[in-house]
Amino acid sequence: MKRGERRAPQRSAKVLVVDDEPDIRELLELTLLKMGLGVASAGSLAEAKERLKDEHYDLCLTDMRLPDGEGLELVRHIGGLGVDLPVAVITAHGSAENAVAALKAGAFDYVSKPVGLDQLRALVRSALSLPASAPAKDQQLLGTSAPLAQVRELIGKLARTQAPVYISGESGSGKELAARLIHENGARREKPFVPVNCGAIPETLMESEFFGYKKGAFTGAAEDREGFFQAANGGTLFLDEVAELPLAMQVKLLRAIQEKRVRKVGATQEDPVDVRLISATHQNLSVLVASGRFRQDLFYRLNVIELKMPPLRECREDVPGIAESILERLARQNGIPTPRLDASALEELARYDFPGNVRELENILERALALSGKSEISAEDLRLAPSAEAELPSGGAGEALPDYLDGLERKAILEALGKTGFNRTAAAKLLGITFRQLRYRMQRLGITDENR
Repeated sequence: MKRGERRAPQRSAKVLVVDDEPDIRELLELTLLKMGLGVASAGSLAEAKERLKDEHYDLCLTDMRLPDGEGLELVRHIGGLGVDLPVAVITAHGSAENAVAALKAGAFDYVSKPVGLDQLRALVRSALSLPASAPAKDQQLLGTSAPLAQVRELIGKLARTQAPVYISGESGSGKELAARLIHENGARREKPFVPVNCGAIPETLMESEFFGYKKGAFTGAAEDREGFFQAANGGTLFLDEVAELPLAMQVKLLRAIQEKRVRKVGATQEDPVDVRLISATHQNLSVLVASGRFRQDLFYRLNVIELKMPPLRECREDVPGIAESILERLARQNGIPTPRLDASALEELARYDFPGNVRELENILERALALSGKSEISAEDLRLAPSAEAELPSGGAGEALPDYLDGLERKAILEALGKTGFNRTAAAKLLGITFRQLRYRMQRLGITDENR
């Protein structure tokens, strides 16, 4: 047995601890041994690299500052070895820059000094529960085009880290599906995945919805209630349409991310939470930061790694396969035989730009399935909207363009509200916009419940 190495009987995994402070190293070793793990230690970057040549490890836990370099260098070194070895970094307390830098470099996760042993144990258990390898292809993300192949590959990599992920892309492009795949293929897959539509929560309720509240905190608080963070504890919190968060809530969210603690409304103390954050929006967060509508420091913490979802028009060769899969599912749900898309329908779909992406394709097929009643769906059954150019009045003989566009928007909103029984949340989802955007448009166009 080499100097500085301890073994636990019948260990199932082995951890390499890299820290130049003997007291810290001993504390970490004892904690890991009590968890039934084998432990090897190194006091420098050079010693750690030597150990990695001779032994196989299941986890590396390294301090950020070492006598002969930085922990980031070790993270990159391990990444270049091509081995399946998650690395967690110990950073100085409150050093957000170091934590983000470690995650960007490929670290699995980080823990801040002074090291909380409960947090450390949770991190270790999470890292050691990673699947042997992320799947190269997940059938839930359909398509073989180059853009989707790149997305699928990146999802596999993101599943093997705890870094916050920012998913960008147009409405209906599959951002929530990507978030679920990251969760389901990662170490937290046995824990909850909690999706939150930030645009559907009234501003006055945001703090209590996110962090929970104590009994008697406000009128109507008849009992203690958990918030989204507590519900996702140990798992993943997916913040959809994160750009809709008001600035006051952005400040509270930033603190919760940095401290990994939240305070219920009406409580006197904070509670620790362990969640992985994935956020998404169809808006351009960089533009919102530049205009002062989104905090730069929060954007910095959320956008550690960006995943861009391609629009469906960039994956046209995948449309037939995706359409057939959607039709099979819809037919199965309705207990009917799966209809076939004829040549005219496939040709029409191939030409269409799908401004609402996959969500719009699903709505088109659901409508066609309901109205067709045949074993084949034709182009006529799809009832695709004509292009904007074809609909515009020619020669200026019609109404003014702004009035014409308002009329189109009003018609689309009323149709969506009619289909959903005037359920505004469902109508917003059908239109591919947020609840707040729908509410604003309804106010601007004078649409009220009297239009039912």
